[in-house]
Amino acid sequence: MVDLDQREWLLTNGLGSFASGTVSDVRTRTYHGWLFAATNPPSGRTLLLSHLEASLEVEGKVVTLGTNYWGSGRIEPNGYQLLRDFEIHPVPKWIWRQDNWQLSRQLLMPYGLVETESGGKVNSPNSAPELCHRLLIQYRYEGTQASTLRLRLLIGDRDFHHQQTAAAELHFSQVLLPEQVCLQAIIAGRFGTPWHLRWTQGDYKADGVWYWDYRLQEETRRGLGDKEDLYSPGYLTVHLQPGDVVTLEARVGFPNPQPEPLTCETFTEAIAAEEERLAQIFGFDRGTNQSPNAPYPMPHALYSIWQQLLKASDQFIVYRASIAGPTVIAGYHWFNDWGRDTLIALPGLALVTQRFDLAKGLLQTFGYYCRQGLIPNAFPDIGGEPFYNSIDAALLWIETLGLYLETTQDWQFLAEQFPVVQQIHKAFVSATRYNIHVDATDWLVSWDAPHVALTWMDAVVKGEPVTPRLGKPVEINALWYSALCWLSQWAEKLSQNQDANSERLAKQAQRYAQQAEQVKTSLQKFWNAKLGYFYDTIELDDRRHSQIRPNAVLALSLYHCGFSSEQGRQVLAVAASDLLTPYGLRSLAPTDPQYIGKYQGTPEQRDRAYHQGTVWSWLIGPFIRAWQRFYPEKPVPFDWQPLLQHFLDDACLGSISEIFDGDPPHQPKGAIAQAWSVAEVIRYLPKSQL
Repeated sequence: MVDLDQREWLLTNGLGSFASGTVSDVRTRTYHGWLFAATNPPSGRTLLLSHLEASLEVEGKVVTLGTNYWGSGRIEPNGYQLLRDFEIHPVPKWIWRQDNWQLSRQLLMPYGLVETESGGKVNSPNSAPELCHRLLIQYRYEGTQASTLRLRLLIGDRDFHHQQTAAAELHFSQVLLPEQVCLQAIIAGRFGTPWHLRWTQGDYKADGVWYWDYRLQEETRRGLGDKEDLYSPGYLTVHLQPGDVVTLEARVGFPNPQPEPLTCETFTEAIAAEEERLAQIFGFDRGTNQSPNAPYPMPHALYSIWQQLLKASDQFIVYRASIAGPTVIAGYHWFNDWGRDTLIALPGLALVTQRFDLAKGLLQTFGYYCRQGLIPNAFPDIGGEPFYNSIDAALLWIETLGLYLETTQDWQFLAEQFPVVQQIHKAFVSATRYNIHVDATDWLVSWDAPHVALTWMDAVVKGEPVTPRLGKPVEINALWYSALCWLSQWAEKLSQNQDANSERLAKQAQRYAQQAEQVKTSLQKFWNAKLGYFYDTIELDDRRHSQIRPNAVLALSLYHCGFSSEQGRQVLAVAASDLLTPYGLRSLAPTDPQYIGKYQGTPEQRDRAYHQGTVWSWLIGPFIRAWQRFYPEKPVPFDWQPLLQHFLDDACLGSISEIFDGDPPHQPKGAIAQAWSVAEVIRYLPKSQL
């Protein structure tokens, strides 16, 4: 069996569009392709251009450079045998070589938010940015003889979650224009997304043919559909002299009658534009190779990783058309934007990086959509209603608002958002959806709704939550305590404005403080003295769950903590022993009978393992926060090297996976790039020399 390098690469454009594949250039996922266009940003992601299948003729000999898995089990052609090098910076680059020739290919997905002539920007009032989905491709030939490069288009028009199958009702139209071809699917009489490909040199020949039965091996392992048919409308033939370069552009939409010139310099200029955009956002100083926005002075090796982390973080910040503003993709390839994920990731993505306008815009948007005291867990596309299936998003919004205010001292924003804060408080006290309410006997937050999962442990199989956590979850009540502390602090702050509401706000501050003290006392119900750990959940009938889960660590990591130093130290000692791995925290201790150490198998098997032992890398952030609070005199017992090495050279090069197996060697699984995973590493990048 040939062992191909299946590490992955990812390009994004700020709109939800992406390109992705493997180092060896073989497609192994439904989500591998060169142009997945977010037709309704960031949703509606549609595969348009899968790839270009390349062959090169030198001195009468034709070599094929592609690599494909087929349903029969064979690998053909065998271009990987000639692949000599791969680079990821500044963009993915492949180099194929034999004795007398070398061909390189680079891919770049330019940023898709283009300012209008009126200067429209994403976060500005009356914003009307131009949205552009495109991919640039460049081939460079070096050799002793002239050559002929043939590029066969492989295309589709299908949702990014599903494979394409050749069918009688699926056709592709093409219109050939000078140095470009316009393509569009026709599906049972309906027109698909139009797009076009143009090039700097070459002769195109229409030659429509289906390629059947590509095998997507990663989908086979995941127990999902694993076969794909791709259509080829034709191929481009380019005659190359040594040193020649050919540049191509795939762009969504019909061709512009007066397009910008496409030249050999277009690709280089696009790289420079992207580097300048990132430099403007993050304050990179190329002269000193240091950033004024870095949280502390860094040695060169660490600063290089810091820059790459910031670049990775920007891949998750996208424009959502339905709210005409910024949002955060939870992970690639298959996630959309999620409220809980966004609020957990926001400090690392926007506060540490000093993207304060972004942080404010995200908080403002979530606050605007607060309904019945709940913050959306997901936004719909245009015309739909947000989804409010979360008990923690509202409390996380308050916690994250607090972190934003402590960082920026933006008290005017507090005044604007305080009515939303009060709405959340009132809804929790008086009861809201899913029977979320404050128990009048102890002032702890409880909830009771069948067949749903409202905490971050939200896997559902056959209509039933894998970890229901009905009643009073420990981290939810820790968030509730911190929220009440924030409310008291903010009401006191606002009461100092000397206006007509000052006296009322001062009294509210006292009432919130009294409620916080009552909750702090009741939090002791979670203490399990026998284990030296917190009960994970107190059920509706007052039964207590004593499983060792990371929710106890989350409860210790918040800005306001209602637990004693001794309790915190004991909990962290257990967590360090049972949950801590080189890549994050396990979701359940290995000693638990329900523990599942491998995240593998069918979708149902994987969902059952999702929060039953699987390692979540974002949880290293809460662990560090809690450790630094309760063990300030001791170094954090975590070696950063494995996780940073994973970031640099494993799974998705230049990003961090969603999850890892609970059992060693902790193989990366799930989404190849996850927002909160990257965000928490940015938040706690080590200060020591690597």
